[in-house]
Amino acid sequence: MKQERRFARRSEDFICENCGSEVKGSGYTDHCPCCLYGKHVDVNPGDRKSSCTGALVPTRVTHDRGGFVIHYRCRKCGMEKPFKAAPDDDHDTLNSLFAQGSAFI
Repeated sequence: MKQERRFARRSEDFICENCGSEVKGSGYTDHCPCCLYGKHVDVNPGDRKSSCTGALVPTRVTHDRGGFVIHYRCRKCGMEKPFKAAPDDDHDTLNSLFAQGSAFI
C-alpha cells in the first residue's frame, strides 16, 4: 500500500478572509502573517483535502526551542492544531497573543 506524503508544498497567494490582507504564499504559508488567521483546508499540510473550509482562529501562542507556535481552533468544526509561526508573521500580533495566553475568538 502506497503511503501518502505528510507534506505537500503549495505556493498559493490569497486574500485573508479575516482582515483582507493580500498574502503572497511561499509554499509553506498556512495563515495570514498580519492577523494570524488561517483557513481549514488541509488534512495534512498542503494537501487541500479538508472539506471543512472554516476559519482557523489563533487561540494562543506558545514558545519552544524552535520559536513561536500558534495554536488554532477551527470556528466551524472545532479541530485544534498547532502550527509554527513564520518569519514574516507580525511580531506585535504574536507577542500580544503570547502575552495574553488566550484567544482572539
